[in-house]
Amino acid sequence: MTDKPLDQKVAIVTGASRGVGKGIAIELGAAGATVYVTGRSRRADDGPVVFDERLPGSVDATAAEVTALGGHGVAVALDHRDDDAVAALFERVAREHGRLDVLVNNAYLVPDSLLSGLPFWEMPLNLWDEMTDVGVRSHYVSAVFAARQMTRQGHGLIINTSSPGGANFSMTTAYGAGKAAVDRMTFDMAHELRQHNVAVVALWLGLVSTERTLVAARHIPAFDLSTTETPRFIGRGVVALTADQRIMTLTGHVLYSAELPERYSFTDEHGRRPASRRGQFGDPIQYRA
Repeated sequence: MTDKPLDQKVAIVTGASRGVGKGIAIELGAAGATVYVTGRSRRADDGPVVFDERLPGSVDATAAEVTALGGHGVAVALDHRDDDAVAALFERVAREHGRLDVLVNNAYLVPDSLLSGLPFWEMPLNLWDEMTDVGVRSHYVSAVFAARQMTRQGHGLIINTSSPGGANFSMTTAYGAGKAAVDRMTFDMAHELRQHNVAVVALWLGLVSTERTLVAARHIPAFDLSTTETPRFIGRGVVALTADQRIMTLTGHVLYSAELPERYSFTDEHGRRPASRRGQFGDPIQYRA
């Protein structure tokens, strides 16, 4: 690879004010890409509150880091429940660049009740809507607009961030159903887009040391941060997938983020390689046509 393997590439990363999305966006920028960064936080004090602590980060701050690292960051403040705003984003990218090389669907809404430990029947009914509107439906909507551009140009990559919760119990029923839906949607999208040379993969993340995770670890003793992946580690995996000339061989697959270094030879920050959680969670479900 060159120092800027993604020079001239155009990407959209949703949910990138902080956390995994931010790590992905700035690594794409470090690889030379133009990155449209979406999220609801325009200012540092717009972030959600977790255990009485306001999480830092904004789309403007992430976009600035993308540019500082050698790419071109474009901040787009929007709510992914607003289909018209999402459509306008993709129209803007087409107007300004005439291409879209990679979409990373990462936007996700984390309600306070998700970490309550309550059984599903004791949680509010709107938890289902919160788990599926942003994180399932929003992935679908963005993929629709991305696919329209990518099929016209004859290439592209859609990456849906997911988790082992798609095949193993994690936190609550609505969470697992949402992640399973993302994994299944990935396969079906790949099936329909294969003939257009557009790849779609899902990425199972391990425990990631996001701002939210670090706050939670200070309040929940059971949190073990010794095996975490950093957001930039996830980003390096996304860069490798985007630069892979044989990405169509992986289309429709659910991939462990921690196993990507075996294929692409990169490390997390400080030269570490996080261990795969396959031994704990087993193989992802690989759907068959």
